[in-house]
Parts: sequence; structure tokens; C-alpha cells
Amino acid sequence: MRMIMQVTIPNAKFNALVKDGTVGQKIQKILDDAKPEAVYFTEYAGHRGAILIVNLDGPTKVPALAEPWFLAFDADVQFHVVMSPEELGRAGLESLAKKWA
Repeated sequence: MRMIMQVTIPNAKFNALVKDGTVGQKIQKILDDAKPEAVYFTEYAGHRGAILIVNLDGPTKVPALAEPWFLAFDADVQFHVVMSPEELGRAGLESLAKKWA
């Protein structure tokens, strides 16, 4: 299952890791383990953040993706299920509309 993983990192923790020179190593280790399809760094409401596109075999994989961010950065992590236009086309929206409209 493809998901968007949204990570929000508190500035104080990240700043401390920048100052001690370990932030890059920690991020790289997390990304190497997660193997995201894509990753982008951004900000959320003035905090550092990241957006990762990840594939999960099932919900039991969520902790393996989230815990490194929690433990290394005291981050907040959210997961959002996503689908491609082709997948949306196979979702059966027309039959759902007939059933529920």
C-alpha cells in the first residue's frame, strides 16, 4: 500500500544535531532503512519537515518507518494512504455512487 509519510521535526532537537554534526548521518540511516520511493524536505508551521512516499506491505510496517523519526528527532509522523489515477479508476466509484447516492 502506497502512503505519504509526513514528518514534522521540532527545531530544538534538530538544531542540536546540526550543531553536533550528526544530523546528516541520522537522516541518511533512516532513509537507507525506509527505502522511500521519494523524499522531499519542507517545513510545517515553522518546523522542519519531510514528505516521504513509502510502500507498506501492511500496518505492522508502520512502527519500523515511524520509530526512527520519533527516537532520533522527537518528530511527529502522520501516514496518508494514496493512490494513482489508475488505482482510483479501479476503485469502483460508479458502483458506489449507485449504491449510496
